[in-house]
Amino acid sequence: MSSLMHESQLVHEAAVVWLEDPEQFDYVRQALDKTGRRTGRPRYARDGRMVGYTELTRDAEPNLDSGLYQRRTFFLLPHDRPNDPEGLYKAGAPGEAVDPRTIEPTRVGEKTPRSQGETTSGALS
Repeated sequence: MSSLMHESQLVHEAAVVWLEDPEQFDYVRQALDKTGRRTGRPRYARDGRMVGYTELTRDAEPNLDSGLYQRRTFFLLPHDRPNDPEGLYKAGAPGEAVDPRTIEPTRVGEKTPRSQGETTSGALS
C-alpha cells in the first residue's frame, strides 16, 4: 500500500509502463509485487485489471531469500471509481490510491484532491 511504500524501495526503477492511458483515471492503486524479471509485463493475480507497472534497471538485484524482484504495479479493482462511478468510492478512495499524474520512476505516487474524489468546489473532504 502506498502508505507503507517508501522511495528507498523504488531506487532501481527505470521506467513506468502504462497499459492504459493514465489520464483517464482519477486514481490508480499501487502495490509492490514480487516478480521473476526486471522488465516486461509482470503476472497479475488480482481481481480487476492491471493498468501499468514499473521496469527496473539492470543493476537491480533480486531479494536474497526469494530470488524475486520487487516492482510496482498499478491496478484497478471492479468496485473502484473508474469502473463504478456511483459505487463505494464515489467520494474518497482506497488507502493505496494515488493520482496517476504524480507517478514517476523512483517516486511514490501522491494523493491529490482529484484522486480522493473531492469536487472542484471542495465540497467533499
